[in-house]
Amino acid sequence: MKQKRMLLATLIALATAGYGMVSQAADQGYVLDGRGQPVKSGTGLCWRTGFWTPAMAIAECDPELVMPAKQEVKAAVAKPEQAPATTAFNLSADGAFQFGKAKLLPKGKAKLDKLVADLKGKNFTKLTIEGYTDRLGSQGTNLKLSQRRADAVKTYLASKGVDAKKMVAEGKGSQTPVTAEGQCTGKRSPKLIACLSADRRVEIKVSGLN
Repeated sequence: MKQKRMLLATLIALATAGYGMVSQAADQGYVLDGRGQPVKSGTGLCWRTGFWTPAMAIAECDPELVMPAKQEVKAAVAKPEQAPATTAFNLSADGAFQFGKAKLLPKGKAKLDKLVADLKGKNFTKLTIEGYTDRLGSQGTNLKLSQRRADAVKTYLASKGVDAKKMVAEGKGSQTPVTAEGQCTGKRSPKLIACLSADRRVEIKVSGLN
């Protein structure tokens, strides 16, 4: 078939010699006349050179090879792929638990109920629950307390229908405080405890939300 096309292209070139010089350069996919226009048959088909490849296709001669590619590019621009979202929920431990305790208070349950309502009908891949304490007390005690609080939140969310298999509860102790260094100073007192309240928290991160 390729040899036939080349032979026909040569015959067309000879037949159009009086019309102008024809061109078959190696970087051209089609036989061109003296004006640089594609030479066509009596039925309107362009004559390809022996160097033609699909990458050389032009809309005038091979629209079926050119248009789909343009349409795919347009579709890709119009509908960019969106990455699953991640959202964070901060539960103040002061409002959710008694100081030094891990039992959820009604105020904390109410906040978690709102989170459950927000997640209703939505899909997510993972829900991470991280418990934190302030710096008061020993590291060991704080780590255990933060874990118990994270576990309490996980248990409550599971009781409200959140998939327990997608939840991970982690106790972080007093690491990563929210208060700045030197912000809360002095000996242990009600004033210092109140100043450190922002550090006592439970952070919930929902990943792959869509």
